[in-house]
Amino acid sequence: VSRELWGDLWSERPAEDVPIGAVTNGVHLATWMANPVMRLFDNHLGDDWSRRLDDPETWDAVLGLEGGELWRTHEELKAVLFRFIREEARQRWTTTYTEAAQVVAAGTLLDPNAFTIGFARRFATYKRANLLFRDTDRLRAMFTDARRPVQLIVAGKAHPEDNPGKEVLRSLYHFARDPMFAGRVAFLDNYDMHVGHLLTQGVDLWMNLPRVPLEASGTSGMKAALNGVPQVSTLDGWWEEGYTGRNGWAIPKAQPHEDADAVDAERLFGLLEEEIVPMYYARDDHGIPRAWVQRMKESIRIAGRRFTTRRMLQDYTRQYYAPILRGDPFADDPPLG
Repeated sequence: VSRELWGDLWSERPAEDVPIGAVTNGVHLATWMANPVMRLFDNHLGDDWSRRLDDPETWDAVLGLEGGELWRTHEELKAVLFRFIREEARQRWTTTYTEAAQVVAAGTLLDPNAFTIGFARRFATYKRANLLFRDTDRLRAMFTDARRPVQLIVAGKAHPEDNPGKEVLRSLYHFARDPMFAGRVAFLDNYDMHVGHLLTQGVDLWMNLPRVPLEASGTSGMKAALNGVPQVSTLDGWWEEGYTGRNGWAIPKAQPHEDADAVDAERLFGLLEEEIVPMYYARDDHGIPRAWVQRMKESIRIAGRRFTTRRMLQDYTRQYYAPILRGDPFADDPPLG
């Protein structure tokens, strides 16, 4: 888009050859990494690890964390999230809510021991918050599985002028109230930075489903990854760069002639049913999902090395700010005058 907007400065070139570069976004580690995760790093990486963020070995050392300790840290953060959900619902029941269905939709029936997916962002239609609900029978079977139950926590807001986005929001709230899902879908009101903290730190899996190629970045997945929460996403935004095959799951791109929504939904269900949920519930004798914990470690490693604001600002400085301050000419600067 930027190349097309500025193409007149290089009128002799096609848009794809206009020399406008890009710097991938990052998230502020000290803001989004949970304190219990930082304490775990203090104990095992040395209390000076936060001064060695540019050293790849700092992040490679995450792979050596004892899996049980990382898992218990995650369980602690998950408990904080569920405690918040219950207390918020209790307060709303005494002050605002008038129907029992509202209390259920707020998450009071969620099970803290069940596999929990998080989805929180602006409700633009291209982000496809309702993609899983294309097949409600299949989704209900997954949510109500007695041995390996799944549940979904949704939060977010739509722009006041985005009527299609508001319709997506309304449909999700309707699903959260629907008895067919047995209280396994929760919609959190008043999404803000605090709720964002709790979700990106406390869910088991982060879900991002933008319609390719419309996602600019998708920083919520970076925030979750810093806390050891793997992501499942289409290959768009940061995930196109960040996915390694070991730090989460990717939904392959649909072909141009295919119905992307239908194909992506089918592939998402396949990943959940065949890989993601079984891996989460595969426990050792100590109750630790060892393969899942490896994905958690890899999520932290990749996010810490490549997707923080520290790296982002370094890229801007090295590639653009410093050369401009020095007066260095860029090879592709447009002609003056």
